[in-house]
Amino acid sequence: MIAALLPLAASALQAATSSAPAAASSTGGAGFGEVMAQASGEALHTLKSAESTSMAGIEGKVGVQQVVDSVMSAERTLQTGLALRDKAVAAWQQISQMQI
Repeated sequence: MIAALLPLAASALQAATSSAPAAASSTGGAGFGEVMAQASGEALHTLKSAESTSMAGIEGKVGVQQVVDSVMSAERTLQTGLALRDKAVAAWQQISQMQI
């Protein structure tokens, strides 16, 4: 299931980061687009790792504790991503309801 969603997420991330200019902030740090791209890349890596660890657990190659740890990490990552999405949607709705 995750493998089917990864190309969609990667293409959405590619479109979002290519359309926005990647300018660094005045303090010399990474821009917002770069930070979001890095965070989503790390999230995808965590989800892929949890999926592969789960499959290895089914095959009996890794212990139950390692499977549980990786799945819990993936769940935290997913919950964080969903919270960020919800905040972004709420902000967009507030902006779209503003009168010009």
